[in-house]
Amino acid sequence: MGEKKRREVTKEVKNQPYFIFEKKNFVMMAIGLGVIALGFLLMTGGGSDDPEVFNPEIFSWRRIRLAPMLVLLGFGIEVYAILLNPNKK
Repeated sequence: MGEKKRREVTKEVKNQPYFIFEKKNFVMMAIGLGVIALGFLLMTGGGSDDPEVFNPEIFSWRRIRLAPMLVLLGFGIEVYAILLNPNKK
């Protein structure tokens, strides 16, 4: 009688759904999304109202180097957040 009850309890434990990600993973994902959004915001602008006038501001250091590096860093943070094991101490 005890063996049957033990098997039923282990079946219930195996069938219960659980989340792979925990709060730490979601916080890291939010940070990564924020860094990506910041990178894309830094890329915006530099246009001209008149299509006949060239605006050299589109080739600024911020748009060419800083913003793409931030976007790539954000994607790196996202990969780290996915691979992060919150139970590891």
